[in-house]
Amino acid sequence: MEFDADDIFRDDEDDPDNELYQERESTKDLVVYLVDASPKMFSTTTPAGDGKDETHFHVAISCISESLRKQIINASYDEVAICFFNTREKRNLQDLNGVYVFNVAEREYLDRPTARLIKEVSNVEESFMSKIGSQYGINSGSRENSLYNALWVAQALLRKGSARTADKRVLLFTNEDDPFGSIKGIIKTDMIRTTLQRAKDAQDLGISIELLPLCHPDNDFNVSTFYSDLVGLTGDELAQFMPKAGEKLEDMKDQLRKRMFKKRIVRKITFSIANGLSIQLSSYALIRPTVPGAITWLDSVTNRPLKAERSFVCADTGALVQESVKRFQPYKTEDIKFSVEELSEIKRISTGQLRLLGFKPLNCLKDYHNLRPSTFVFPSDQELIGSTRVFIALHKSMLRLKRFAVAFYGSSSRPQLVALVAQDEIMSAGGQVEPPGMHMIYLPYSDDIRHTEELLMGSDGAACHASDDQISKAAALINRLDLKDFSVFQFSNPALQRHYAVLQALALDEDDIPEIKDETLPDGEGMSRPGVVRTIEEFKHSVYGENYDEESEVGNAKVSETTKKRKAAAENAVQEIAKHDWADLADNGKVKLKLLCYTPLLVVLVAKGSCLLNPW
Repeated sequence: MEFDADDIFRDDEDDPDNELYQERESTKDLVVYLVDASPKMFSTTTPAGDGKDETHFHVAISCISESLRKQIINASYDEVAICFFNTREKRNLQDLNGVYVFNVAEREYLDRPTARLIKEVSNVEESFMSKIGSQYGINSGSRENSLYNALWVAQALLRKGSARTADKRVLLFTNEDDPFGSIKGIIKTDMIRTTLQRAKDAQDLGISIELLPLCHPDNDFNVSTFYSDLVGLTGDELAQFMPKAGEKLEDMKDQLRKRMFKKRIVRKITFSIANGLSIQLSSYALIRPTVPGAITWLDSVTNRPLKAERSFVCADTGALVQESVKRFQPYKTEDIKFSVEELSEIKRISTGQLRLLGFKPLNCLKDYHNLRPSTFVFPSDQELIGSTRVFIALHKSMLRLKRFAVAFYGSSSRPQLVALVAQDEIMSAGGQVEPPGMHMIYLPYSDDIRHTEELLMGSDGAACHASDDQISKAAALINRLDLKDFSVFQFSNPALQRHYAVLQALALDEDDIPEIKDETLPDGEGMSRPGVVRTIEEFKHSVYGENYDEESEVGNAKVSETTKKRKAAAENAVQEIAKHDWADLADNGKVKLKLLCYTPLLVVLVAKGSCLLNPW
């Protein structure tokens, strides 16, 4: 059945229209990693963190390998291709010289990354010279131009989809700022012209070309020599381009991570202002929860994904129901029947997605009015020409008058009021810090607001209040434990990191599971400093008194029989475990494993060497 009847009765969290769970084709990334494999990439080295020197080719491969690992976790539906140019061997659909498209079995040139691809890319440097080879592919004698050929191959790889349904990019790694430096005269001019024209043709098709330069600490990468024209850097963009970001491996990884992370459009919104005037907005989710991938059921023999189908069976006859399913609502003595389409129409609150109601002063908007993470909106002229001009006029007026717009967001599953707060552009010496646009803040209804709880009363019926001494001790404790330069970007979810580290080790056949640092654990060394300990004790004594015994307080709590049995069993287990040398028993094959939890999908993943794509 094409229409899912249960969609109508799902909660907002399960709604496919919910922006936190929309991952549509229009947000797909198609990326071609274009890596220069000339001899200069193998001869030029850069210092690594451990004091050793690494070649620029190794830096590029390490960055790509790490990017693919993160891409499987964060955006497994994106598709990538890896292409080397300035190579001795050739492998591409156009049969062009000096270009080698790297790939593994059972995978198209441009496809989702797999565990086997990541593993072989990480080790490609070991056998690169023998299997692929390195040579300068630009020379005047044969008029060969490997950079031109590489752009042609990349453009052909990105032919899949259109610019409206996918974001197409070419990420170019090279340490040669003048690829035509060894050629002179009219031949050089002609090669530069044809290469730039090839890049322009790709850009006209919606393909963006981004440069990730590698340079030696003693020799800067001069982007203005050639590549500024190829990638389209002019004016301020050229002045802000900082090639020194590629000097070190970690800096290069950070730069690539920033290039790969793009603010994806969640959805297009039609904003109805007044008297038939409407503009188009693009919405971006600035914060969304990261969860493990969805479960993918696989066939136990072929290891291919299974397709789930559902059929309805009549409870009376046992026959399959062929016609459309209907719902009913009891009313007095009758059952009122509804079709799926009728229910959908009944629940449709608004035909427009966003409708302006009016404006209010900014001081009317309180912090506690924000129900969930806001959505950033920006104008788009793709379908409604003039949307940007109208949006700018509205945006500037709201900033000047210090007002926000109140609008009705007509979602089919959860219609609600929203506040549109204008944000001005903030610039610094390093470039743009905050973009201009509006934040769409989700407002509560009157039913969502909870009244203040009553004051906690003491045994004598009077409300409890803290003394001045307790308040001062609490303030001292807060100041002592102040987190300097705190940011949520400093903390990764340890459960997710552990989850994907285990899967990565299984899928890539790694012997050791990568060590995961739990950044949420308290700073034990910092908390044990004398000044911190003294401040904590002073606060505790001011609240509980000098003779407060925490251990006795805990001991006086009532403990259930189940808790006592569980604690005794745990203590016995610890004592039994301590009697054996488990490492020695495992090495001698004396440990018998008892399978307590069976996960067929994981067994298939490990046995078949499948990718990490949505493994759970």
